[in-house]
Amino acid sequence: MLLTSIDPFVQEFERQFNRLARQSFDTGGALMPMDGLRRKDDVVLRFDLPGIDPDSIEVTVDRGVLSVSARREEEIVEDERLFVRERPMGTFTRRVYLSEHLDSERIDAGYHNGVLVVRIPVLERAKPRKVEISRGDSKAIKA
Repeated sequence: MLLTSIDPFVQEFERQFNRLARQSFDTGGALMPMDGLRRKDDVVLRFDLPGIDPDSIEVTVDRGVLSVSARREEEIVEDERLFVRERPMGTFTRRVYLSEHLDSERIDAGYHNGVLVVRIPVLERAKPRKVEISRGDSKAIKA
């Protein structure tokens, strides 16, 4: 049996602390949301990168780590004055650790409508396969 006390003050404090911690210590991962899905022959990663110049996107693989970097540049000209800033600017990076069952030599990537799609093939030896069952002659045991 688990006993906990419910203190609304503590819950609100923890909620606010967690919100501030995410804002203050976020390493940029949340700025590049990702979906990952496994299909029969590959793994697909989709990264949201709206407003990013495709030429600034870089996808690299080094020792089993896939890194995606992108840069959003300042768009203010000389006679404009910024009064609200909610869109983050600068360079964003996201790292994904790849399984040894993925073929990091044959990764491909494409960018369309603000979404970067990275496809990583599954190695042949890691794909599910059917195991044949051999049937031997049945021998009757005499007692």
